[in-house]
Amino acid sequence: MALWTEWWVWMSGALILATLEVLIPGYIFLGFAIGAAMMGLLILFGISASGLALTLVIFSVLSLVSYIVMRKFFALKEGQVKIWDTDVNDN
Repeated sequence: MALWTEWWVWMSGALILATLEVLIPGYIFLGFAIGAAMMGLLILFGISASGLALTLVIFSVLSLVSYIVMRKFFALKEGQVKIWDTDVNDN
């Protein structure tokens, strides 16, 4: 059995990507982490693709959907301006 068909591989990848998101913030890796976690859950519940290419396409679509949802959730409201009161270099 191929390693990419195991649910724990996808969950491990999701954990690694979520850890990278904590170390390098910016919601870059979080979408991929959510996509990998959802792919792991799909495989855990018995829903899997027939080949590596289709599995990667499903992972990509799940990651894109999660990124779009996060962008809607974390985005500034229309017309709202982000104002910085302090600077990291202020003492």
